[in-house]
Amino acid sequence: MSKSFRWSAGDWMGLWMVAILGGGAFAFRLLAIAPRATVGMCAAANAPPICVPRHAVLTLQYYQGFGWAALALGLAAFFLGKRTPAVLALGIGIAAVVNYNATTGIIGAAFGLVTWLSLATGRYAGRA
Repeated sequence: MSKSFRWSAGDWMGLWMVAILGGGAFAFRLLAIAPRATVGMCAAANAPPICVPRHAVLTLQYYQGFGWAALALGLAAFFLGKRTPAVLALGIGIAAVVNYNATTGIIGAAFGLVTWLSLATGRYAGRA
């Protein structure tokens, strides 16, 4: 009994979503958080607009927000058997690793990846 890998248009869109979320998080960290000059600019009285999302990302990083979101989405995808939370878990899991929330981020991304691949191959246990 052989089951083939069925890659649909939704899976291609999911792949793009993972690349956009993960790559966007990496680029934002590289351009807005890592340079030392942004620390001084954001501490100034008239801070540039980039400091608002920078502060939000650093707050989420501090409270492990990226990792817990990836874990929650990964578990939801695993138990519900849906592609959308699986894709989001994988993308946010990559963003979590970029933002130093690796433990929970990797676990959530793994749940998302396992669910996504099992749905694409037709081997999901929740289906009849």
